[in-house]
Amino acid sequence: MSLTDTTAAPAVPATSADVPGWFFRADREAFGWLLARQTAARVTGDLLEMGTYLGRSAILLGEHLAPGETFTVCDLFDLDAPDDDNSAEMSMSYRSTLTRRAFEANYLAFHPELPVIVQGPTSLLADGRIPADSCRFVHVDASHLYEHVAGDILVARDALAGNGLIALDDYRAPHTPGVAAAVWEAVFTLGLKPVLLTPEKFYGTWGDPDAVRADLLARDWRGEGFRLDEEHFAGQLCHRLAWDDPDGPETGATPAPAARSPAASSSTCCPPSPPARSAAPSARAARGGARARLQTPACPTTPGTHSRRTGRKTKYIQYEAFHPARREHAPDAAGLRRGFEDGP
Repeated sequence: MSLTDTTAAPAVPATSADVPGWFFRADREAFGWLLARQTAARVTGDLLEMGTYLGRSAILLGEHLAPGETFTVCDLFDLDAPDDDNSAEMSMSYRSTLTRRAFEANYLAFHPELPVIVQGPTSLLADGRIPADSCRFVHVDASHLYEHVAGDILVARDALAGNGLIALDDYRAPHTPGVAAAVWEAVFTLGLKPVLLTPEKFYGTWGDPDAVRADLLARDWRGEGFRLDEEHFAGQLCHRLAWDDPDGPETGATPAPAARSPAASSSTCCPPSPPARSAAPSARAARGGARARLQTPACPTTPGTHSRRTGRKTKYIQYEAFHPARREHAPDAAGLRRGFEDGP
């Protein structure tokens, strides 16, 4: 708990949909599906989230943590930002609600113990505390400033092993050009290969995109009412996924367990007998070179749940020329729970 947090104890959420944040259906389902496919294929590796806000996406990630794996979250929470620009972002949209105490209460409503928490700027992770080639999934949802996002991408690149996945938030929002610049710079200069685009997040790998794409397409997204399109650009192939029912019910909301025990698991998808934790390789394979191809069996859908960042967001209310007014930053509480999305 932060030494500066003197507020009353936060209310305990009954379901993950009660946790404020910006984590909508297409991304909840993409997270859950891709993580479950890794588990079904006996792929082991740690999980990392840079920018966690009040924990909605962290709750889902924690559901897919296997024995022997480590889940690390990094966020400023209620600490001061390291520079004036980041501080301005925090003051605009986060300062009044984002506390470590609130995150911990939300997470513990669904899991028996907390993840590893690094309270501070995500630049702290560049010190090597996240071992190279140790992660299978990294979610970047922290600063929107170009310099910060570019640094977060480098941390993720070093942390990911094999066909590990990176999910990058706000890669196309009008108020976050710094994110767009850093993401596409990584695609065209750092070898990051796009796999999936949703209205909110970019998914990519430094491994074999065909293997990850095979996992993605093993599910009948269109049959479930999602919009799935194929996109070709600059020699790249990826898919776009969207859920177009803004008034539909909130699905994939994890209920808080009636009783928790350290051995209990929040959810499972085709659970194999967990293998021993595989050690990180002693030497890194060249990025863009050969990586182990994941061959994964079919696995039923695992609905997921929420997240947000270490601190930024301007008050932007509506995209033009897309769908009707959607949530941006500083949304109302009702809007947070509706899972309102626009198309990609």
